[in-house]
Amino acid sequence: MRSAPHELWRGVRESARSDAFGGALLLGATVLALVLANSSAVGGYEAVRDFSFGPASLHLDLTLGQWAADGLLAIFFFVVGLELKEEFVAGKLRDPRQAAVPIAAAVGGVVVPALIFTAITMSSGDDAAQGWAIPTATDIAFAVAVLAVVGRFLPPALRIFLLTLAIVDDLIAITIIALFYSQGLHVQWLVLALLPLAVFAVLVQRGVRAWWLLIPLGVLTWALVHAGGIHATVAGVLIGFTVPVLATKRASVKVAVEDGEPVYDGLAAHFADRWGIVSTLVAVPVFAFFTAGVTIGGLQGLQSALSDPVTLGIMAGLVLGKPIGIIATSFAVTRLPVFNLDPTLRWNDLVGASLLAGIGFTVSLLIGELAFVDTDVAEEHVKIGVLLGSFIAALLGGALLSARNRTRRRRSDFDSVDAS
Repeated sequence: MRSAPHELWRGVRESARSDAFGGALLLGATVLALVLANSSAVGGYEAVRDFSFGPASLHLDLTLGQWAADGLLAIFFFVVGLELKEEFVAGKLRDPRQAAVPIAAAVGGVVVPALIFTAITMSSGDDAAQGWAIPTATDIAFAVAVLAVVGRFLPPALRIFLLTLAIVDDLIAITIIALFYSQGLHVQWLVLALLPLAVFAVLVQRGVRAWWLLIPLGVLTWALVHAGGIHATVAGVLIGFTVPVLATKRASVKVAVEDGEPVYDGLAAHFADRWGIVSTLVAVPVFAFFTAGVTIGGLQGLQSALSDPVTLGIMAGLVLGKPIGIIATSFAVTRLPVFNLDPTLRWNDLVGASLLAGIGFTVSLLIGELAFVDTDVAEEHVKIGVLLGSFIAALLGGALLSARNRTRRRRSDFDSVDAS
């Protein structure tokens, strides 16, 4: 008989793996932050968020909000790195022909929002133009959570399409952060970061899972990358890429027994399972709590934000640019004879999924923080643009997919009655 603590932990793990639960937790943290930032408790909220600590010699004298963005979010990107490598080695991205449509859609979903943002903010000066990448990101947790809630009867291929698109989108976002939003590179620290990263890679390739070895090496790699001037979340991805995907005699974890034979997973799946819980329950919600707390300033503050081309550019990029880029690119690619959509998908389904891809949130907020450091652009307006744009995209995509879901459910009920 299993113990009560074991059953409780298993329940927590199952909940953390749920798309809907992760999205609900993220939404709850966001709402709480907004309530606190627009209430009499705003002073206490800001005091906690802006409390700083850490060694200044390593450029780690950071506020709690910065620790959440630079530190905790590295855990989220570590899990993203693991998932990316799994997909490239053994998953949906392994076969270029199968992955071509969502990959191309992801590229279109990055380029078009960036162009729309640039066009809207063109007359606002060079500072505004630095935010061109803000509306290019897709929040996997939120987008897949909405699909899980409204799309029970939609084809499984739609979730695969959205996941693949979002994963590639994350890879592009990571590249953008590394190339365009890293300031004051210090090569000596980056070179030093290769040492703990290499030791980490050797250990995991040999199947070592000892937390007391791997976690210090990961933290040291993160700290040196941070000191080197590259946004430290990139370190999370690099560490994730070193973990082996395929199970070998050295690097594997026994997960089950089938027909008397043990079944093994590679370390990437094992680490993604373990650290995905930390990412879902702690890293992403805490980041959202400290980042989404924007003081709107009532109706006047909202009107001021909506008159700012930066806010409008972000919203237009997320709500219009994402679906236009994704659908247009998907349509163009499927005109080629070698590439086709999954036969269970319809274009209405893809339009709904492309609207959900406009939920930028986590990575959009992160890029927004990085883009306008030491500029005159109002940080509050950036956050309002991301929050409103993501909310509208979720509302439109959820409504369309909910309607599609009802149609497919009626067909399923009709087929069941007809078959009986």
